[in-house]
Amino acid sequence: MKLLDFIPVKLTLFLIFGILIGYYNNISLLVSTGLTGGFIVLLGISWTRKTILDNLPFGILCLLCTIGLGMISVALTLPENNSKHYTNFRLPTEQYFHLKIHEVLKPNSYNERYMADVIEIDGISSNGRLLIIITKDTLNQRFKVDDEIYTLNLAKEISLPLNPYGFNYADYLKKLGVLHQLKLNRREYLIKRTISLTLVGVTSSIREKIISGLSRSDFGRDELGIIHALLLGQRNDISEEIYENYKNAGAVHILAVSGLHIGIVLLLCQFLLKPLERLPRGKTIVLILTVILLWGYAFLAGLSPSVIRAVSMFSFVAYAIYLNRPTSTFNILALSMFFILLTYDPMLLFQVGFQLSYAAVFSIFWLFPKLQHFWNPKNIILKKCWQLLSVSLAAQIGVLPISLFYFHQFPGLFFISNLLIIPFLGLILGLGFLIIALMLADILPNSLSGIYNKLINLMNKVIEWVAQQESFIFSDIPFDSLQLVLSYILIFTLVYSLVHKKFKNILAVALCIIAFQLWLIFSMAIKSREQKIIIVHKTGTSALLYKKGNYLDVNCLDSNAVNKLIKNIMVEENIQKVNYKTLKNSYNFKGQNLLVLNKPEIILQKFQKIDYVILGNSPKINFNRFLDSIKPKSIVADGSNYRSDIQRWKKSCSDRKLPFYYTGEKGAFILEIE
Repeated sequence: MKLLDFIPVKLTLFLIFGILIGYYNNISLLVSTGLTGGFIVLLGISWTRKTILDNLPFGILCLLCTIGLGMISVALTLPENNSKHYTNFRLPTEQYFHLKIHEVLKPNSYNERYMADVIEIDGISSNGRLLIIITKDTLNQRFKVDDEIYTLNLAKEISLPLNPYGFNYADYLKKLGVLHQLKLNRREYLIKRTISLTLVGVTSSIREKIISGLSRSDFGRDELGIIHALLLGQRNDISEEIYENYKNAGAVHILAVSGLHIGIVLLLCQFLLKPLERLPRGKTIVLILTVILLWGYAFLAGLSPSVIRAVSMFSFVAYAIYLNRPTSTFNILALSMFFILLTYDPMLLFQVGFQLSYAAVFSIFWLFPKLQHFWNPKNIILKKCWQLLSVSLAAQIGVLPISLFYFHQFPGLFFISNLLIIPFLGLILGLGFLIIALMLADILPNSLSGIYNKLINLMNKVIEWVAQQESFIFSDIPFDSLQLVLSYILIFTLVYSLVHKKFKNILAVALCIIAFQLWLIFSMAIKSREQKIIIVHKTGTSALLYKKGNYLDVNCLDSNAVNKLIKNIMVEENIQKVNYKTLKNSYNFKGQNLLVLNKPEIILQKFQKIDYVILGNSPKINFNRFLDSIKPKSIVADGSNYRSDIQRWKKSCSDRKLPFYYTGEKGAFILEIE
């Protein structure tokens, strides 16, 4: 079976290609629309030909039109192409915002966080989405979806990561269509008393009612968090420890409502609605009700990318069941992706969950039959175990390169956790839905909730045991974007060569392995010659890093405070050895003299030539006199200084036209050494 023989697969691939071209080249709406319009005109001319089915230009034009649609879909998401987007009204001053809460995010220790849609800005109808951060206060009212607020405030850009290889939250939110944030306290907003309800808000209220009802039942805290994730797609209440256990055990996908969950819901719908097929047009009624129930559950679960993908795909599956025709699983998968990206949001393509979800499902559809053909045991127990293991193995092969690229780790015992949990997941979900129904009807017996609590607790214990086998958790694996691409090429060629055992196929595998190794050797050689100084940003402490090839010297005052950011640098820069040293007052790196000024008595020393001065711990000195006597090339202030001192130093340097660099604004200071 050749994938590219399926028209939906071809169209989806070229739509993705168009989205990538439009996003990375920032092609305007005018250009993309013009190109697509031209392709459509040529397509219409080609359509009039009698030999349309054998017309190669017609096929090429269809694919070019699909690429154009991908570019247009991306261009339409850009604020500059939306005259009502709030950024087109944005001024460098405070503005009057009328906002509607769209999503409640997981709070942290200090703030409540929300996504909010812009309704009006300075009384003018507007749109767009903002991140709202509200300082926690005992008098604060937690917002719900559809709540509306008014505030006079300044929308600020979301900060970029201040240290190398930190998580780029600004880029993540940009791909969600969120470009700015508002930071508020209790006195800076007014709540609108009368609000308009939306479907998302209504389903959110139902979900909150279910969560509130479950919290009054006899469920443990950890068990309740898992129940919220399994049944309602809400992971906010899962503790960090439990989540880490599921991640390390390779079972974190169980906590996201995805294809497995939606597939079970579809089977339940088919089973419960089957008696309706006896009615006139009964199958049509069952199809309509099934699709409505699937999308209703999607709204209830929060419309995450994995839910949207799964419900879209299984809606097509439900239609295939209605037609009672053999249909390709790849067609269903491609159609669901095409539908989501073109009609819902093309930017979902760049979300990690969306990528992992489709990679896993595609890999299962592709590799599972081949693994079953490889070994088909006669023993029924062995057969079922091998089927479960094959599904898990196929999914992990599909997501392995993406997992290594984004997370730099791989759980070696994923097959154990999946073998122990997946067979019982249908029972867990089915019983969970029954408990929700009984709870809403106020007839939930305590004995049933107790049994379910023990069942979830047992699942957590199993996952915890698997996660504790640390020797099977492979972490801190360097993996770049080219390795990601080469890995998928290698997987495809390897599987193809195992199915079609020909010399040219084996040669292709060998060439892929050689290319992968050559890139690995080349990238390691490049990094082994790099030398650079990094002044990291860390509130309350100072740290100077010196990278020389695969070695890293960490000169710091508190090693525990910088461990996490050092780990990120080690993984991305392929560091083999780290030496922790006490931060000194002066350094010389290949002719570059650095003075670390973090206490006033340092200025009593004599320095002939200083290139860079590192200010830390807000030293109490006469800064102007110091600059006039030392005359350095540049001043660098790290995160251990007071803001008031930063402003004063910045002005002094500006008066002398001396470069001033503050890590809290520009990020870590990096000095490349030739």
